[in-house]
Amino acid sequence: MIKNICSKTIIIFLIFICATISSRGQTTAKITKAPVNVENLVSALFAKGKTPPFSFVYGGISSKEFIRKWKHSIEKQPGNEPGVVRYLATYTESGTGLKIECEIKGYPAFKALEWTIHFTNMGAANSKNIKQVKAIDMEMEYPAGGDFNLHYADGNHISKYDFHPRTLTIKPGDSKSMEPINGRSSEGDYLPIFNIESASSQGVFVGIGWSGSWYADIRCEKEKRISIESGMKTMDLYLYGKESIRTPGITLMYWNSDDRMDGHNQFRRFVLSHKTHKIDGKNAPYPLATGFNYKDPAPYTEYSGLTEEYATAMMKRYKQFNIMPEVFWLDAGWNTGAADWEHGKSWANTVGNWTVDSTRFPKGLKPISEEAHKLGAKFMVWFEPERVIRGTQWAVEHPEWMLDIPGHNDDTYLMFDLGNAEACDWLCRYIGDMIEENGVDHYRQDFNMHPDIYWAANEEEGRTGMKEIRHIENLYKFWDYLLKRFPNLFIDNCASGGKRIDMETIPRSAPLWRSDYYHYDDPDGYQCHTYGLNFFLPLHGTGILQTDPYAFRSSMSTCLTCNWKITDKSFSIYEMQARLNEFRDIRPYYYEDYYPLTGIEDTTLDNIWLAYQLNRPSDNSGVIVAFRRKASERNNITVKLSGINPDKKYELTDLDKNESVIIDGHKLANEFVLTLDKPNQSLLIKYKCIE
Repeated sequence: MIKNICSKTIIIFLIFICATISSRGQTTAKITKAPVNVENLVSALFAKGKTPPFSFVYGGISSKEFIRKWKHSIEKQPGNEPGVVRYLATYTESGTGLKIECEIKGYPAFKALEWTIHFTNMGAANSKNIKQVKAIDMEMEYPAGGDFNLHYADGNHISKYDFHPRTLTIKPGDSKSMEPINGRSSEGDYLPIFNIESASSQGVFVGIGWSGSWYADIRCEKEKRISIESGMKTMDLYLYGKESIRTPGITLMYWNSDDRMDGHNQFRRFVLSHKTHKIDGKNAPYPLATGFNYKDPAPYTEYSGLTEEYATAMMKRYKQFNIMPEVFWLDAGWNTGAADWEHGKSWANTVGNWTVDSTRFPKGLKPISEEAHKLGAKFMVWFEPERVIRGTQWAVEHPEWMLDIPGHNDDTYLMFDLGNAEACDWLCRYIGDMIEENGVDHYRQDFNMHPDIYWAANEEEGRTGMKEIRHIENLYKFWDYLLKRFPNLFIDNCASGGKRIDMETIPRSAPLWRSDYYHYDDPDGYQCHTYGLNFFLPLHGTGILQTDPYAFRSSMSTCLTCNWKITDKSFSIYEMQARLNEFRDIRPYYYEDYYPLTGIEDTTLDNIWLAYQLNRPSDNSGVIVAFRRKASERNNITVKLSGINPDKKYELTDLDKNESVIIDGHKLANEFVLTLDKPNQSLLIKYKCIE
C-alpha cells in the first residue's frame, strides 16, 4: 500500500511539473529519479489548458500566447502494434480556423515517446501565415546540478569522418545548433539522432523524423535545465482552404544509468523492436549481398557493361564455388542508354531512362531474377527516380513534372516533382509495375543531387517550404505504397551513400551502402564508419572488395555487400569462403549491445588501435573486434569489457588461431589485454560465460 501511494505521488508531481512554463515560454518537464511513465507523460505534456511541447507563430503571434485557449481534446486511439499506445491531441481555433492534430505514440517498455504535428486550414479562404514551427519546444529539468554532455555524430560527407562520434560539454550559458546541408537529412556534420546526458546519471535520446532540412538547437540557460528546439529549417507559408501539411516528427527516449552506453543500447533495441521494417512480423532480413563484377570490363562504369548471359553465368559461378549470397544486387547501369560509353553515356547521365536496356537484356531483368531464385537467392535492383537528366525519357514525356532552376545551364539536372500528387501516384504505379514485371524482390533507391535549391527555385510566393513539405510527404507515401504492394519487399536507402538517414526513413528502409567513401584501399575508413554509426543504429551496411581479414572485418556490420571480381584469378575462392563463413558466424552479434573500447577521439588516425565489443545479454556471450593500424607502434592495448559478470569465468576463442583460454570476468571487466604482433592486423575473439 505504501509503495502504491509513493508511486502515485511521483506521477502527480511529474504531471504538475510538466505543465509548468519556463522563462522562455517552453513546457518544462522535471525528470525525477523514478522511471518515466510514458502514458502519464503524454497526459501531462498534452493536457487541456497547458502549453504543449511544440510551438509556432501564427499570424505574427506565438502559439504560446493563445493555444491554451483553443478548443482541445486528447483521445486514446485503437492500435494493434504490441507495446505501443497511441493518442491524438487536437487543438482547434474557433470558427473555421486552423486545426492542429498531434499524432502521438508511446512505447512504455522503452520509456519512449514520439509525435508528429499536422496543420489543417478548416476554412475556405487562405489561412494566416504560419512560420517558426518548432516540432519540439521543450525544457527538461534534472535533479542534479552539473554540466550536460551532448553525444552526437557527424552525418555523411563522403569521407573517413562519416558518422564520427562526438561529445560536447554544455554548461550554463552554452548552446549548440545542428542542421544538415543541401536538403538531405544526414548530409554534412550532423546525424539527426543524438543523446543528451545529464549529471544525474540520466538522459534523453532525441530523434528527428524529417528527410529534408531540419534544425536542432540545444541550450542550457540555467543549471539542471536543458532546452530542445527543433523543426523544419525553412518554413514561412499560408495554407489554402481545406489544405493540410505535416511537419517533422520528434522521438524522445528517456534512460537512467551511470553508463551512457546503456542509453545507446536501449535506443538500439528500441529501433530493432519498433523502428525496423517488419516482414511476417519479424525484422526485415537486410542481407549479405553481392554485385556483378563492378566496373567490368573497362571502360564501362558500374554495371553498364553487364548482359543477361554474363549475369546468369556469374550467379552460377557463385553457386559452383559455394560463395552464395542471400541477395544478388544489380546496381546502376542496367537502364536504357547507360552502355553507350562511346558517346559519353553512363549510368550517371542517363537517369530518367527508366526502361531496361533491351540490347543487353532483351527479355528484361526477369531471366536474372528467375536465375537468382532458382539458386536460392533474392534479387535487388537500383533505381534513382528523383534525379532526371535533360533529354531522357521522363524529361521528354513528362516535362510538367520536372523541377528546374531558372538560369542554370543545360548540364544541370532536373528533379522529379515528387510533391506533385499526380506525379507521385504515377511514380508509385510505374516503379511498382517494373518491380513486378522483372521479378525484383528488393528495391534500392539512390538520390545523387541537392534538392534544397530546386525546392527554393520553385516555391510559390508566400509559401516558402511547401515544395519541400510535399516532396518529403510523398517520398514516404511512395515507399509505403511499395511496402504495402509487395509485403516481402525491403528498401535500401541510398542518397550518395547514407545522406538520408532519419527517424522517418529508418522504419521504412536501411542504408545498405552507408557511405560513398570509395577508397577501397583504405579499410580504416570503413572501420570508422562502423564504429561511429553503431552508437546510434544497429542496421546498416557497406561494401567490400578485398578478401584479407583486416579489410573484410573493417566492413563488417549487420549487412554487407561483397563486390568481389570472381573472374579475377588473383582472388582466392578459399579466402572468400573463409570470410563468408566467418561473417555468418559473427553477424548475429551486430544486432546486440554495442560498446566502443578505444574512445571517441579522432578515430581516423593511422597510428592507433580501434576496437569494439558486441555483447549478447541473453546468453552472456559476445565478440571483440580489434584493429592495429599500419602506423601503430603499440603491440597491445588494455580494454575494459562491458556486460561482463566479474564473478563468472569466460571462455575466449581467437578465431584466427583457433585457440581458447579461460579468463575471470573481473579481469575482462577491468584490464583485458589485446595483443597483435604486427601493424595492419586484426583480432576477432568470441567469448561466452562458462560458469
